[in-house]
Amino acid sequence: MPFNTATVGTAVTPTVIATLLSHYLNRKKSKTRALKPTAHISYDEGLALIRQFLLYASHHTVEELQAFTSQKVPNPTWVKTKEVKIPPAQIAEAATTIQTQLGPEGIELVGGKTWWQWRRPGSELKAEWIEMRADYLARKKSADKGRRVMFYVHGGAYFFGSVDVHRYQLQRHARKLNARVFAPRYRLAPQFPFPAPLQDCLAAYLYLLESGQDASTIVMAGDSAGGGMVLSLLCILRDQGLPLPAGAVLISPWVDLTHSFPSVAGDSTFDYVPPHGFHQRPSPSWPPPNSDDIDAIMEALATQQAEKMKHVQGNDRASVVGYHVQDSAIGNQGPATARLASVPGKGPNISVAVDGKIVEVIDQIHMYTTNALLSHPLVSPALQPSLGGLPPLQILTGGGEILRDEQIYLAHKAANPSLYPPPEAFLNDNPAARKQINAWKPTDVQLQVWDDLCHVAPTLSFTRPAKHMYRSTAQFSAWALARAQKREIEILDDDAVSVISRSNSEDGVSPVDNELANGAVGKAGDPLPPFHHHMIRQRVDRHGNIFELAHASELPGCTMPREEIGSVKPGPARRWMAAKAKFDQRFAREKRKVQRRRIREMGEGYEVFGGEIPPPSALAGRRVKGKEAAERKRRTGWGLGMWSLWGSEHDKQTIQRELQAADVDTAAASPDDGAGAATRGDALGNSALPVIGDAIQLEEQEHERSRSNSRRISVMDRNQTGERDDVDEDTPAADLVAMQQAPSERTVVNQYLTPEFAARRATADGAAGGERDGKPVRPKAGGEAFPFSVRGADWERPESAASMATLMSGMGVRPVGEVEQ
Repeated sequence: MPFNTATVGTAVTPTVIATLLSHYLNRKKSKTRALKPTAHISYDEGLALIRQFLLYASHHTVEELQAFTSQKVPNPTWVKTKEVKIPPAQIAEAATTIQTQLGPEGIELVGGKTWWQWRRPGSELKAEWIEMRADYLARKKSADKGRRVMFYVHGGAYFFGSVDVHRYQLQRHARKLNARVFAPRYRLAPQFPFPAPLQDCLAAYLYLLESGQDASTIVMAGDSAGGGMVLSLLCILRDQGLPLPAGAVLISPWVDLTHSFPSVAGDSTFDYVPPHGFHQRPSPSWPPPNSDDIDAIMEALATQQAEKMKHVQGNDRASVVGYHVQDSAIGNQGPATARLASVPGKGPNISVAVDGKIVEVIDQIHMYTTNALLSHPLVSPALQPSLGGLPPLQILTGGGEILRDEQIYLAHKAANPSLYPPPEAFLNDNPAARKQINAWKPTDVQLQVWDDLCHVAPTLSFTRPAKHMYRSTAQFSAWALARAQKREIEILDDDAVSVISRSNSEDGVSPVDNELANGAVGKAGDPLPPFHHHMIRQRVDRHGNIFELAHASELPGCTMPREEIGSVKPGPARRWMAAKAKFDQRFAREKRKVQRRRIREMGEGYEVFGGEIPPPSALAGRRVKGKEAAERKRRTGWGLGMWSLWGSEHDKQTIQRELQAADVDTAAASPDDGAGAATRGDALGNSALPVIGDAIQLEEQEHERSRSNSRRISVMDRNQTGERDDVDEDTPAADLVAMQQAPSERTVVNQYLTPEFAARRATADGAAGGERDGKPVRPKAGGEAFPFSVRGADWERPESAASMATLMSGMGVRPVGEVEQ
């Protein structure tokens, strides 16, 4: 059956209908269900649709899936796109940088230093600029390259996906941050395995720097496999002394390809990622020949009896099944020996104890790289010697995704490298890595674990949880840019005009939700609170309410034994074997057909790279002499265009509401109102530390009203990291007091509070100290009393006094006292 819009639609339609009926029939039967993200029909439908699509895609070849997800997708008229070519100079520089990072041993493990630089004839490395057309027109008038660039690496398990199918997400990031998004079209595995995709992404970043974009104006971002590559890129930039970006956002990053963390073997009810891994219909690209296949092929070629491949004696079952089961029990070898055998990198195959027996996996498990490289630090960044010395990171994790434990571990490892070193076995194999553990300062990390959300929840951009995630990403990115550039950054606050926010049908707020929200310490998208021990640890519900995350000692990802990290576990291995058995039985004929084709091609001879040994799946090593592997022509995907339009509908309607709101504001003001006045940006200029009186609101209702009515919010660095080395002389005294407080001296509660919530709590506790009832009152800020007293008529509101108004004031603050008419 072909793989196109019609067949995909036919395959997923029954699931969409069944989910719709099940959602409303079972909605009131379970109180627990009402508290889950699937309580929203749009989220429930989106999750089921992606899950069914991946199941349908697995019954087709890798080439078919890649062709479908690389189709051209028309972009909306209100989005400006531009494709650029990455020059050969940056591509070559990226290759040299990666070779230096790998070192001689790494290059040998990869199979050489040139094969992964090969491209299809006529193929060029390209990237795409994406931004709102309105922002583009405004930028062109000022001839400004832009001081906000998001370098985004898309996900897709390293083997499918494209910039086109992710564009509806990228344009949302561009709109929320008022930024330009730069997304490379990197080569995909298994035809172009590690480190080919990494080279393309690094070359694209070097192109940005070469084109005049300062690193302080760039924030990196990536989802899933893209998030893993972004982290590897940051480590390369750090180690090679190249300019690091202002920050990075990792959305459900895939950072452990050995699947050694507990959640991978756990429940996957709220996720769409296949718990048994990715399996595809056999094709020339996947799966590649395993060791038994290669032995049989070489034997057939040596004896000139290619027909032997039809009935390979002895190895027939193993060549199809993809693993051997040893009869000897694990107890005869001991647990230490079994654990060592399960560590990738100890040989071409992986051995793991399953049901008391040793299973040797001879088939390649992941498309991105060979089994021997699964534990390489650039493939599985969770196994880096240290993740310190990186720019601030935001890590967004779905509480329902099977990869959550490795992401939570990753965040804590970056913030405290010495507490989370790699297993001793890895350090023994690489003595230089041991010195790197304490070589870098801790990285500042904002970790957000979103209750029960799936892998890369922003994919479901039309849902309410995704809306809050986009806001959180925009807030962090703006803060990172403001911190790096030492200036104020304005971003969009579209809550008042958001279609998703205003939708009653998507409300889904139960009385239990309201009760639980009472313990919230902030809202997704609020300014960042101070880092505590280099971390902001937050749990976020589906409504965007922020709560305190459980202590690290209660998180499975942070408490698993150190020596088990990077070792293949029986649970995931058992699932993989069970799924593979079904695929092998169903597609055994196709696999043998592919094997016979390989024999013919090997008989004709392959192009070589001067003694290098590319991985079996690499197209560079499968080029038949005299034949060119031309790249397929991309088609226009109208089905994917419909999905993109669905995902973009929120942006379209929100933009229309913004224009309508702007018209109302313009009509309400006279032509002369504000004439000749300087804008807030003009007044602030490039001040490193603008005043922040706006952040100190005295009443909950006042705060919520200003939050809803404002369509622009200012983001600045308030020294959340506690590392400020320069302070503006005009900084309000209240802020100076807060700056003088070390993060460790703040209360346990306040470290999780956003500045707005902390300000309101301080106000509730009393803004002034000393005595009342007509006696002098000493005002306080951040718990510190000022060395003077304040007298005023309104003793219940000492902040209304002129002295306090001066201390707390900033541009945009409402009048202190009421004016009698």
